[in-house]
Amino acid sequence: MVANVVMSTDPDIDELSLARGAHPAPHWGDRARGRKLRTLLIAEMCNPDMISVPLEGFSHSDRLRQLTDGHVVTHTRNAESLEKVGWRQGPRADFSTIDSERVARLTWDLAELIVGRGTGWTLKSAMYVPTYYYFEHLIWKQFGPRIKAGEFDLVHRVTPLSPTCPSKLATWCKQAGVPFVMGPLNGGVPWPKQFDAARRKEKEWLSYVRGAYRLLPGHRSTLRDSAAVMIGSRDTFKQVPRQYHERCFYVPENAIDPARFYKRRQHTAARPIKVVFLGRLVPYKGADMLIEAVAPLAKAGALTLDILGDGPMMAELKALVEKLGVADAVRLPGWVKHDQVQERLAQSDVFAFPSVREFGGAVALEAMAVGCVPVVLDYGGPAELVTPQTGLLVPMGTRAQVIERFRAVLSDLAANPAHIEAKSRAAYRRAHEQFTWDAKARRCLDIYEWVLDKSRPKPQYAMPEPDLA
Repeated sequence: MVANVVMSTDPDIDELSLARGAHPAPHWGDRARGRKLRTLLIAEMCNPDMISVPLEGFSHSDRLRQLTDGHVVTHTRNAESLEKVGWRQGPRADFSTIDSERVARLTWDLAELIVGRGTGWTLKSAMYVPTYYYFEHLIWKQFGPRIKAGEFDLVHRVTPLSPTCPSKLATWCKQAGVPFVMGPLNGGVPWPKQFDAARRKEKEWLSYVRGAYRLLPGHRSTLRDSAAVMIGSRDTFKQVPRQYHERCFYVPENAIDPARFYKRRQHTAARPIKVVFLGRLVPYKGADMLIEAVAPLAKAGALTLDILGDGPMMAELKALVEKLGVADAVRLPGWVKHDQVQERLAQSDVFAFPSVREFGGAVALEAMAVGCVPVVLDYGGPAELVTPQTGLLVPMGTRAQVIERFRAVLSDLAANPAHIEAKSRAAYRRAHEQFTWDAKARRCLDIYEWVLDKSRPKPQYAMPEPDLA
């Protein structure tokens, strides 16, 4: 049943409206054929022991694998970690591996040599593309006969997430008569013109000509031959040519695992409020701006700030803390293991994150999952996860304006700690009701159903995801 159709306020994405049913429907395979769908899930990056995309690839694939009769194909580097969590390796078991390391390692080492570690992600993504062509070649060599024989109802490329990485599998699967879907794709958030200096510090030289990825072999055929494309953000949707919008579906990139984020903030906020930042210490994440923003408030005893993370800016940030005279209230303990993140977030009141170019913003969702109130820039991925009911959205501006605006928001929260409590409850509810891996996987199943049976109503979802009533 289709209900509560809500159109986006963005004229570029009116086609992606919300169609929410009261309960998740049983998936098409069980209803129409008496068995689960047989899915081949491509997740080159899929590792429960890592963070970012590898963890996303694992979490998404794991849930899809359970909801369908799914088999995951991943890189051989992930095998040991997957077996530790109980996955069985083998052609008829849970997963198979592809060894493209001789090409992947060479490409990665060359990229690190050119731009260094932890920077230049646009260039590294571009250099990665030939590696992925080779990876898919090996997949087709191993699984092509089984796909042609009809052993799988559908092939889903879960990772890579970048819309700049074409897939030859889209065409090969279409020729074999098996639907190919991919995503959620996410990326392409433009660099704010006010932060071009940060772009250069990040060695994002290739971002000036990022649109050249459309010339890559297979780019057009990937979109042409995909049965469905899952899109993770408005910025990514705008990159897709209009003739393919009919096959685009909004599926948020990020989600939370309630088993990993089971704790909840229990204390009541009081002065000094506890503010936390979590992320790599690199220019675009904005930790330096946050320190400058809180400095007068920290001196006045209005708040404390923990900068959790590590990176090339650590020494610079420590020097800034000393220069501003706030070492008693602003702490930089370094990197925190992923299994300790929820504890540190639950001990805090506010998650402050002035990142100027964030695609997904999973950390904002993780903060919400324990009831820590996010304060983020109204730009990019975090702005599509955080709503006015669950956090605070700070307008983008110049560096000086971002500092001033974060200071004003945090000053108001320190003066009125009660404002934190209502948002804390709403943030917790939004994360656990709307942004779990199970909810994300079930949305994918709705899309699978439509792909395999076009007589069914087409799923439609608002972008970004609105709060539940």
